[in-house]
Amino acid sequence: MDNRIIPPSELIINEDGTAFHLHLRPDQVADKVIMCGDPERVNLIAKHFDEKEFDIQSREFHTITGSYKGKRITAISHGIGCDNIDIVVTELDALKNIDFNTRMVKSHLKQMDLVRIGTCGGLQENTPVGTFVASEKSIGFEGLLNYYANRDKICDLEFEKAFAEHLGWDYHNLPSPYVVDNNKELLNRIYREEDGMVKGVTISCGGFYGPQGREVRIPLSDPKRNEKICSFEWKGYKITNFEMESAALAGLSAHLGHNALTVCLVVANRIALEANTGYKNEIDDLIELVVDRI
Repeated sequence: MDNRIIPPSELIINEDGTAFHLHLRPDQVADKVIMCGDPERVNLIAKHFDEKEFDIQSREFHTITGSYKGKRITAISHGIGCDNIDIVVTELDALKNIDFNTRMVKSHLKQMDLVRIGTCGGLQENTPVGTFVASEKSIGFEGLLNYYANRDKICDLEFEKAFAEHLGWDYHNLPSPYVVDNNKELLNRIYREEDGMVKGVTISCGGFYGPQGREVRIPLSDPKRNEKICSFEWKGYKITNFEMESAALAGLSAHLGHNALTVCLVVANRIALEANTGYKNEIDDLIELVVDRI
């Protein structure tokens, strides 16, 4: 058991007893949490609730906790990028597993189910625009897990090695990629092939443009990187989609003992060079599936 008293500088608690960024109290977070990037999407999730307990917004972090068919669920937005996932997952875990009065880790830890609903770019022929992708594995391009101890214990090191060798990874200039499994029980609970879902390997990038191989005005360091990504195959796995958060969510959750899964709607296919910005109805269909199965 961790007997440290966590200093105020390391875990900032507001004067009203809420977590620093999320502005939530421990009693306001359910054990089942649906996450999304867009604060407005929290309203889309919560419209499926039978009742709502409260609605709180701080910066890009919008939270509604309510219930659906007897299940207490928290819907929360995390904004864009793995840095925000670092904030949200750490503070959600603190709200569950750290006593805010003593600043010590509780003796009995609680486990959360964390399902992120997002949008992504498809990278294969079987992930056209409109496809639902459930991430079986996630690859972090942004290097977040490398800042935490024992990252090798939760990563698929064999997959990492094969992937890095295939891409000719530039370790001198780029963060070391890491590969993490999403929670298998949660994947089996949410995934249904008959819903048009595809199980896949998702790359989480540290940006939307250059890191995902988009060239606007600045040339890319490796213009062939996306071709290498799309051609990678290892033990039946192929890279299915790009987004920006799933690896950080899966990795931090594995470290902390929570169950995590990312499911995304493909809104652009990078191979077919197609995109759809009018996807509100389709994302609502995905939300309905997750709310029902979480």
